[in-house]
Amino acid sequence: MAKPHMNLVVIGHVDHGKSTLLGRMFFEKGLVEESVIKKFEEMGDKGKTFKFAWVMDSLKEERERGLTIDLAHRKFETDKYYFTVIDAPGHRDFVKNMITGASQADAAVLVVAADDGIMPQTREHAALAFTLGVGQLVVTINKMDLVGYKQDVFEKLKGEVIDLLRGIGYRNPEKFVFVPASAFHGENVVKPSEKMKWYTGQVFFSSLDSFVVPEKPMDKPLRIPVQDVYSITGVGTVPVGRVETGVLKAGETVVFEPAGVSGEVKSIEMHHETIPQAVPGDNIGFNVRGIDRAAIRRGDVAGHPKAPPTVVKEFTARIAVLQHPTVVAAGYTPVFHAHTAQVACTISEITQKLDPKTGAVLEEKPEFIKRGDMATIKVTPTKPMVIERAAEIPQLSRFAIRDMGMTIAAGVCIDLTPAK
Repeated sequence: MAKPHMNLVVIGHVDHGKSTLLGRMFFEKGLVEESVIKKFEEMGDKGKTFKFAWVMDSLKEERERGLTIDLAHRKFETDKYYFTVIDAPGHRDFVKNMITGASQADAAVLVVAADDGIMPQTREHAALAFTLGVGQLVVTINKMDLVGYKQDVFEKLKGEVIDLLRGIGYRNPEKFVFVPASAFHGENVVKPSEKMKWYTGQVFFSSLDSFVVPEKPMDKPLRIPVQDVYSITGVGTVPVGRVETGVLKAGETVVFEPAGVSGEVKSIEMHHETIPQAVPGDNIGFNVRGIDRAAIRRGDVAGHPKAPPTVVKEFTARIAVLQHPTVVAAGYTPVFHAHTAQVACTISEITQKLDPKTGAVLEEKPEFIKRGDMATIKVTPTKPMVIERAAEIPQLSRFAIRDMGMTIAAGVCIDLTPAK
């Protein structure tokens, strides 16, 4: 019997060693040839520094800049699970990709460098992971070699990260596994470290087995956000996406919203194999009869005609403002990234300012909100979009707000007015 599958996203600030951690793990588990690492080492000083990171960063441009740009997908197995790891970029230009990655993830590894501590992206990525529904983390305190492998540095930073995660909304973050490591030197990555005898917990690799496979929401209405649409000769129109909720069976009729078109599912494919039905977590392509390729696009959502995806006229949301150079006020129209959709939406009203720690109302109808604030807002999309109430289909209730090349806020839809 195949092991249960999980999607894992690795998040954290730029240069805190996310790619190096994964590269080192793949190397020690024999998933990367030693000759590959040696080849990188021979590329000069940069190669010596980034040799493990480059295992994940296969794009040439990334090597030149020493940054992770696109999402790198790699597969590996632990004793318990079969993982697809999504190495998310830490650099701020690339948060858009990070949103796509986190929205597909069941669990996350948060990497924090021991010498730098909590940095802006540490906070931003952790908040996004929480908002996008990643409920479980392993926290790796990396670069312990730069702080002399000292236990007190680890304990202090661990406490700070626990406070940060609690402030964002994680319940009982002290229960997450915290691993002190030096990815570059291979300390506590796959084998226990001789240099940190004071740490008796799991090493990074085995800590991944502490994750729990999330329940598959099969009893909820079908929702498949469309990532891409292909037109395949001799086959027809093939939308591609991840089943978020419900079950899709071959032979059924599906409707796409907000496109408002429907057709019959002729076949379903996953990993180039035809399957009779798809369940939550499956990344699939499905061939639909009776729909022109041009009629649907990325951001549309497939569902069953009896319980179709909800197209909204306006919605009410709870958001956390992560960063903004000035303030956010009514009338502001940034881009909302919800599932695979990107729609410009106007914040028509800020109804309440909330206490980020307790959720209690601090102020009714504030004139503006700024970085660090939490609020309830009313939102009017500039064009039709699908979003669902968090209480009903949480998987399609979450969104990030982006503007000026940064993630301004993250939030969830708590109520909505359907479009007629």
